[in-house]
Amino acid sequence: MKTATIADLRNHFPRVFRWIEEGEQVELTKRGRVVARLVPPPKEEPREFKMPDFKAMRREIFGDNPPVFTPEDSAFIHDRGDR
Repeated sequence: MKTATIADLRNHFPRVFRWIEEGEQVELTKRGRVVARLVPPPKEEPREFKMPDFKAMRREIFGDNPPVFTPEDSAFIHDRGDR
């Protein structure tokens, strides 16, 4: 376990941070007394992302005959007037 003073943390943060990134625990001391311990988080396995099945969701909501939208159905186009 590495030790750093509060002044080290303030003046040499990149070095202390690198220790933590490398998996070291760091004890912070002030006037010779340990005041805190910085511990890196546990290593996590990367989670696998599963893409949702949008076609199945659409079939579940609308069945075999999904609605067809045309540009005239849009409220935005109706609100534009002659512009």
